[in-house]
This record gives sequence, C-alpha cells and structure tokens, in this order.
Amino acid sequence: MGRVVHFEIHVDDMERATKFYGEVFGWTFEDWTNYAGMPYFGAVTGDANELGINGALMKRQGPPPQPNQPMNGFACTMGVEDYDATEAKILSNGGKVALPKYALPGMAWQGYYIDTEGNVIGIHQPDENAK
Repeated sequence: MGRVVHFEIHVDDMERATKFYGEVFGWTFEDWTNYAGMPYFGAVTGDANELGINGALMKRQGPPPQPNQPMNGFACTMGVEDYDATEAKILSNGGKVALPKYALPGMAWQGYYIDTEGNVIGIHQPDENAK
C-alpha cells in the first residue's frame, strides 16, 4: 500500500511561507538546504505520537498556480481544533478564502484557502454536530 509519508509545498518566498505556516499552524522548520541542494525547509507539523505526517517547504521551480486555475496536484488539509480561529489566523497572515467554510453533515467543518504562495490548502475541524 502506498501511504503518504511526506509532503512538499512549493513556495516563492521561503521566509514569508515559514512565517505563514508557523503563525497559522504552529509548525517549526529545519533548514535542509544543504541536503537538498536548493532552498528546502523540513516542516515539523506536530508531535510524532499524533496522527499526521511531516513535510517540507521547497523553493518553487516554475511559475506559481494562476488564479481560477483547476487544481493540478494535491491539496494538503490540516486538522484544526477551532475552525474559526484558524481561519482568522490564515486571513490575518496574508491568506485568502478559496472555498468558504461548509459542513460535512454529522462529521466536520471544512474549507479551503490560498496561502501566501498561491497554493490551495484546506482546514478541517471534526464536529459531529456540523450541518
């Protein structure tokens, strides 16, 4: 079985992106530039004993996604405890709404945003009362 074990988010401005993901989601970063041979920062997304994976921010190697373009890759969705507070952090740190908060009835709140680098990301708050 091919389980996802790592992700990479392509960025134009590493400092801006590490600030965004650090402020919004509390991620920490390790500079792996020498190992990768390009600007590459490992992203620690949570406690190793919790469900989830770690990944990296890497220097974009081509043009960024264009507005209103269909998805051409994967969208990373982060689990959050407080949807509204996380949305406020996303917006106050330069992100934009791509698809507003909606209910997955009986399961969760979901929504999608555009990060400071033009990438689509999702947030997901479990809530059995969502409707």
